[in-house]
Amino acid sequence: MHVGEVKDEKLISGILKLKAERKAVILAHNYQIGEVQDIADFVGDSLGLSQQAAGTDAEVIVFCGVHFMAETAKILSPDKTVLMPDLNAGCAMANMITPRQLKEMKKKHPEAVVVCYVNCTAETKAGSDYCCTSANAVKVVKSIPQDKEILFIPDKYLGDYASKQANRKLILWEGYCPTHRRILAEDVLRMKAQYPKAEVLVHPECTPDVIAMADKVLSTSGICNRATESDSEEFIIGTEIGILHRLERENPQKKFYPASILSDCPNMKLNNLEKILWSLEDMIYPVEVPPDIARQAKKCIDRMLEIV
Repeated sequence: MHVGEVKDEKLISGILKLKAERKAVILAHNYQIGEVQDIADFVGDSLGLSQQAAGTDAEVIVFCGVHFMAETAKILSPDKTVLMPDLNAGCAMANMITPRQLKEMKKKHPEAVVVCYVNCTAETKAGSDYCCTSANAVKVVKSIPQDKEILFIPDKYLGDYASKQANRKLILWEGYCPTHRRILAEDVLRMKAQYPKAEVLVHPECTPDVIAMADKVLSTSGICNRATESDSEEFIIGTEIGILHRLERENPQKKFYPASILSDCPNMKLNNLEKILWSLEDMIYPVEVPPDIARQAKKCIDRMLEIV
């Protein structure tokens, strides 16, 4: 056994011991590094993980993802302690709109219904009417009466996709995911030429020209489900490359190729086994959401859940 393997075994046994003592549950987003996904109790997308954790009797949630995800977990489980192993794990897209900017936009469009992508801060959710995920954005947009203006924040690419699929004109905020924008149409063309039999699965945070080349446009969980259910044996994956670990683990007989190796989110990769252990040892770093913000943000999420 290598030195690294012995070290990992000690870390894992330490984490499992502390997890039991703290009555904790470990959540890992699909974009986390492999060792974090492997030790997690649940691996999935941001909202799904928060819902799963809320349904457990755990007293502590260790959320291996980015900050807005931990906030969502705290909103849905206000009585549980929510920890982030690394507080620096933020989301560039979530930071592209501030509460002040949202207020100014709402003044310009006072009659507009605000639909926020779940990838935003709790404060932004609190200023919105409906939340949505990449899986249900189209359904949420379709549910809003035709005579209502819709302001979609913060992801202009998901908003553009939802607009086209729902056949609704949306007012789009100029936000985006830098990681998904690094996937270029020429990357997909090159991969399709190299693997002509591969099914192309992309996330709706991708640019419209990349989306246009996809066989399926799906959320992270949707991509995982499709890979398992499809008869295809090869897939070109247009999203953050951390998802390849889960895809390969769940479908060892199939081949997965990243549309671009540059679609690697540095913030998602900040968590590791050491930080999870330290988080449980010292109960760091706790995430709090002010009660009034949490209450308003939960209304926004609940309205979405009523629709979907």
